[in-house]
Amino acid sequence: MSEDNNIQNLEEKRRQKAKNFTLNIHGDILDEPAEPANNEPQELNSYSGEDVKAQMAKDSKQALKKKKKLDKKLAKAKNKRNRRVFRLIWAVSVLIVGAMAGMFFVAGIDDMLAINRTENKSVKIEIPANPNLDTVATVLEKNNIIEDKNYFKMFAKFTKADDDFTQGTYEIKTNMDYEAIINFLLSSVNRTDTVKVTIPEGRNVLEIAKLLKEKGALADEGKFLELCNSNQFDDEYSFLKDIKNTDDRYYKLEGYLYPDTYTFYKNEDAENVIYRFLNNYDTRLTEKQDVSGYDKVTTIEEMLKKNRSNYTLDQVMIVASIIQSEAADTDDMYYISSIIYNRLNADEDMGVQYLGLDSTKFYPYRTQADVPDDARDTFESSYDTYTKEGLPAGEICNPGMNAIIAALNPKDTNYYFFCHDKDGNAYYASTIYEHNENLANIE
Repeated sequence: MSEDNNIQNLEEKRRQKAKNFTLNIHGDILDEPAEPANNEPQELNSYSGEDVKAQMAKDSKQALKKKKKLDKKLAKAKNKRNRRVFRLIWAVSVLIVGAMAGMFFVAGIDDMLAINRTENKSVKIEIPANPNLDTVATVLEKNNIIEDKNYFKMFAKFTKADDDFTQGTYEIKTNMDYEAIINFLLSSVNRTDTVKVTIPEGRNVLEIAKLLKEKGALADEGKFLELCNSNQFDDEYSFLKDIKNTDDRYYKLEGYLYPDTYTFYKNEDAENVIYRFLNNYDTRLTEKQDVSGYDKVTTIEEMLKKNRSNYTLDQVMIVASIIQSEAADTDDMYYISSIIYNRLNADEDMGVQYLGLDSTKFYPYRTQADVPDDARDTFESSYDTYTKEGLPAGEICNPGMNAIIAALNPKDTNYYFFCHDKDGNAYYASTIYEHNENLANIE
């Protein structure tokens, strides 16, 4: 009986322990503890029902939702504070940048108007070849012509003057405003780097190009030669536009680069150099001058109409270029002019249909020695009057005024042949027999 009592006591103790066993949900897990619903106990024990468990899960979800809402509210407040700081920093930055920009523009305007540059001093500057705006601005700033090259560049771009500068040496004042500086540099007449070049009568295009390059007056010899065989200047000069056989010529402008003394800028552009020559020739056509045999002053154009009306100006210039290359002196020019026209107008049975002139044999070169090495032994000029009848296709050099006048006013002779001795003395003949005698005598 006592044993049964002991067993009952043990069972009673177990039930008591089970009843006292509880599961506590601590408040530190959630920010705000969920309030118990309907005064339900907060403890979940092993004997609680399913409805208690469901309620506890619901309370947990609500607590998490409240926590997320709070976190979102805190983040929003933080972002709002950050925006205020950013706006403050941005406002300060705008003020600083605005102040700096204001200072830049005030200083720039002062420099643009030369307000602070009052000293009237001349400075020599060198603008290099193929300059761009930055190059020019740097040179001006370095020589204290301007104070701020960046503002100058902005002004030049705004006025669309940023691509028109050319190389050269200039004497420029230090108290000039931007507009005056730009206008000064854009005008070539302000350049001081000039060189005088005398082009002798009778030089051909190749020789003139070489001479100009040697004297430092020509920037690009190749471009010069290219332009001398182009139609680029036809619209401005009628004497060039009238030439019809351009494709048969070595250099279209041969004969029209009037020999004279010129003042060029150093390393001048080839196009500008050619304009100097052509403008000079154009002037000479209408220039009044005293010519022997005329009662009053006359011009090249008037003499052409009066004496050589059956010839074009270009044909007369071809004759003049041959006269210039062949004659020993001015008096000889008129005799050679006569011989050339006599041959051109002779009957075929006279056997003088070929002019047979040494000066045409190797054109555009002066002699065979001037022909490039790789073509010297095989070169044949299309201007060679030993193998081509009549006048060559174009001029063989650039004649002076005496040769041009002689071509317009030949002597009245019956000569068909000429030659010269080593001293430059001339001998003329009407027949091949007389000519052969002359050749024998001078040898």
